[in-house]
Amino acid sequence: QVQVAESGGGSVQPGGSLRLSCTASRIRINIAAMGWYRQAPGKQRELVASISSSGITNYPDAVKGRLTISRENMNNTVWLQMNALEREDTAVYYCNVRTIFGSSVWGQGTQVTVSS
Repeated sequence: QVQVAESGGGSVQPGGSLRLSCTASRIRINIAAMGWYRQAPGKQRELVASISSSGITNYPDAVKGRLTISRENMNNTVWLQMNALEREDTAVYYCNVRTIFGSSVWGQGTQVTVSS
């Protein structure tokens, strides 16, 4: 069974930085894309960054210029570098792995708290 493990969450002051990592293991199907989503209390889960197997990235306007996603295909690992964090970035961040057949696997999530 595919496993998706995230790490790197924590607490940081506004303007600070965090780096999240995610690794997919026990996967025998080619990965089409990996991405990061977040869900704040009382809000729907939303995409914050995605990257295809060919390296094409996608960001919503709210995070452009502050968040950067990168990927190492050989180890099925993706990172999310988050800079200039704002209180509104506080959420649980989830890693998502989508295979070439369209199936999707989620990680357990990692908490990011931005507070002074």
